[in-house]
Amino acid sequence: MPWPDGVVLIPPTNVHADGSLDMKFPWWRGAIGLLTITGRRLDALEPPLRSYIPDGYGEHGFQATGIIFPTEGCWEITGRTGEARLTFVQRVVRVLPPGART
Repeated sequence: MPWPDGVVLIPPTNVHADGSLDMKFPWWRGAIGLLTITGRRLDALEPPLRSYIPDGYGEHGFQATGIIFPTEGCWEITGRTGEARLTFVQRVVRVLPPGART
């Protein structure tokens, strides 16, 4: 589900050694089926995002997930369950630690 104002703020604790950025995304599945998540960066050529969708949530209702973005930027994200699909756009921004300079 989209983050408020279309912006995902990634704290320093969610930045991996390779520079990729991860954030938890909750989903609510009204359709029956397992969730899949795909995505691509819209404002530059980058590898697609990766997702982590843990087992144990059944085939409908709440589903916790993690999305791993290779870089900051504008990302189109699509979740699919059965025949249902939700696509939204988010800007992914890395938040600098307190006292850090740009």
